[in-house]
Amino acid sequence: MAVSSPRTAAPNARIAKVFGAVNIGSFRISAMIMGETDTGDLVVLGSGHRASNGVKRGYITDMKAATYAIRDAVERAEKNAGTNIQSVWIACAGAGLRSEVSKVEIEIGGRRIEEEDVEHLLIEARDMIHPDAHSVLHAIPAHYTLDGAHGVANPRGLHAERLGVDIHVMLADGAPVRNLMEAVQSAHLDVEAVVAAPLASGYACLTEEERDLGVALVEVGSDVTNVAVFASGMLLGLRAIPLGSGDITDAVASAFGIRRFQAERLKCVSGSAIASPSDHREMIPVSGPNEGPGGEPAGLQARGADDRNRIARAELISVITQAQGQLTNEIGKALKALGFAGARGGQVVLTGGGAELAGLDEFTQSALGMPVRIGRAPPLTGLPEAHATPGFSGLAGLCLYAAADPIDIRAVGAAGTPLRDFGGSLHPLLSIGKLWRALRENF
Repeated sequence: MAVSSPRTAAPNARIAKVFGAVNIGSFRISAMIMGETDTGDLVVLGSGHRASNGVKRGYITDMKAATYAIRDAVERAEKNAGTNIQSVWIACAGAGLRSEVSKVEIEIGGRRIEEEDVEHLLIEARDMIHPDAHSVLHAIPAHYTLDGAHGVANPRGLHAERLGVDIHVMLADGAPVRNLMEAVQSAHLDVEAVVAAPLASGYACLTEEERDLGVALVEVGSDVTNVAVFASGMLLGLRAIPLGSGDITDAVASAFGIRRFQAERLKCVSGSAIASPSDHREMIPVSGPNEGPGGEPAGLQARGADDRNRIARAELISVITQAQGQLTNEIGKALKALGFAGARGGQVVLTGGGAELAGLDEFTQSALGMPVRIGRAPPLTGLPEAHATPGFSGLAGLCLYAAADPIDIRAVGAAGTPLRDFGGSLHPLLSIGKLWRALRENF
């Protein structure tokens, strides 16, 4: 998964390709349209988002509501871009995501490695995939090995006794993935591919060196937190935690007896994961003037508030840190289960909408005992400031993934050979002609 930093597009550059992406979350549904110039530079043509409907913890729960929200988000992006799209890449954050690495070797006998040897190896690797009724989202060659030695980008022309390849396979439960696809298709859009959310976010937030040396990417969504560990350039393990920033909002709403929209505002505007001595003296309004969904009057009087409906900031932060502590404890358990703890731990990167909570990196670093930073998308030409935040890193990463369009070994085979669907409803990502072009250019 070698990903180079996107280059800034020159002014008035001609757009040669257009990619559409939709990130279907439980809190918001967002869409982005990215263009690639004839010189290979990337530019964001337009983006848009709206409140999510019909989605819970990464699963479609109301097809009609989700379809409407997806169509609305895409139309906002199209309006900003000044162009329409017919197909999109979509992210999958739930659906029982599972990551595996398959290692395959063939005998070469010490001779020079030819193109046919690489094709034979990838076909062998393809036949090793056993999804057990799951959908295969990705089956990507991460890197090659020569006589067991890793880090070989292009084995052609080299000599070896044995040629091997490590294949990163991402699996998901079939029915939830089909529901995601149907919601998008019902919004009159074709699905280019379904991409595992941690893989897309990794394209946006992680450097090539981090992915090689070892890094944990923690994407804090509204209802789901995905913990993914990368090393040797690929995603090695994944855990999904059924908790997120929405649970912290609910804890605030419950503690003060207020509505969710009031609690969300308090968390985002005045909340923090780190306490300060002045918090006890600072009184914060529970709602803004005339604030409410759809222009309704401000919400409920908070439990324990003064006559102006204000609470001490210290009380808010106490509730937030207690709820955040529970989530961070689960993150720590997931990292330990993935072997990313103690002496084998390292850099942790927090992203997703939940990572926008003030002081979260400092709180998490103290709790986990590991270096922590906040991850966001790299600078992209045309990316609005409002969308250059951790909450939109997955969306930007989805576009970067689409532009990179990694090879999928399910498309390997002689011209005219039917492409196989390994256990799910997803078709291989690449045509045969496209595959061979990519092989020659990148491997």
